[in-house]
Amino acid sequence: MRTLFLRLVGVFAVSVAAAAASQVPTAPGQTLDRQAGTTALVFDRSFLGHLAGDTGHPERPERLTAIMDGLDSAGLLDTLQRVPARRATDDELALVHTLGYVNLVKRELANVQGLTNLSTGDTAASAGTLDAAYMAAGGVLNAVDAVMEGRAKNAFCPVRPPGHHATSDRGMGFCVFNNVAIAARYAQQVHGAGRVLIVDWDYHHGNGTEDAFYDDESILYFSTHDYAAYPGTGAPARTGSGNGRGLNINVPLSRGAGDADILRAFQESLVPAARAFKPDLILVSAGFDGMRNDLLGNLDITPEGFVAITRVVTDLADELCDGRVVSVLEGGYRLDGLADSVVAHVRALTTAD
Repeated sequence: MRTLFLRLVGVFAVSVAAAAASQVPTAPGQTLDRQAGTTALVFDRSFLGHLAGDTGHPERPERLTAIMDGLDSAGLLDTLQRVPARRATDDELALVHTLGYVNLVKRELANVQGLTNLSTGDTAASAGTLDAAYMAAGGVLNAVDAVMEGRAKNAFCPVRPPGHHATSDRGMGFCVFNNVAIAARYAQQVHGAGRVLIVDWDYHHGNGTEDAFYDDESILYFSTHDYAAYPGTGAPARTGSGNGRGLNINVPLSRGAGDADILRAFQESLVPAARAFKPDLILVSAGFDGMRNDLLGNLDITPEGFVAITRVVTDLADELCDGRVVSVLEGGYRLDGLADSVVAHVRALTTAD
């Protein structure tokens, strides 16, 4: 399986280079004819360098191996538009993070030997982490470009390290840079998106994303999660402040909650809020650690459940923002279940009307 994956990565890299060379350059914010039904995929081999060799860590490179092999076995890879990743710039990271934190990350991870931890919290790192983190953030921004410019209807970004726990000045919870939060600000500043909806269905609450936009009237943050789990945030009473009051929606799920429970939360809480908000883009923090028997989660969501909530999101996108959805990998740690759940999610993206 590992050999198959590495051979696949080599073919994938050639396809990415060819696709990038054939694209017609466009000015930031320029709108093109949207390719109906086209789902983009952002993957780069650098994502595998984060924690390479640390087989005991749940956020391991094999997560992406399982995902890419799963998409290949399901016959989906050949249907996806390849979008190359790139390094984010420090200025782009500073859309959410302080430059002091960005410089701390560069300083601490520039010459790592073996394994280490960021001094800001519980985030393990290795020699490949710095490059992976920059490429992950930049790759998501390339996906935003593709969707906002009409070169794809939606996109899925299996990136590492994940991001939704990272605050403006702290890496924590396996996260270095907050990929989705940076993408939201980038969409607003580069593509003129007035309002962005962030949907976070990771088992763990995205405290970093909530913090970034808690008083912001231009971002609607919706999260389902286990309130009793790490990091202990995400109380339903936390609804936003100032101009952002009412635009932070936390829907805790009981341990053992399954497909019907999370779908009900989406239908009853997300749908009316999204329709009132009228976003120009939907970003998804797509964590799959709420799946049945996950190593770090205690929910009971099946691949069919992830299909159901994906369809709620894509239906809202079709209704409100011309189908524009960018989905970004967060958690999910049981490899076979992760592959099955991602395949189901991506298939739902590709069949969105």
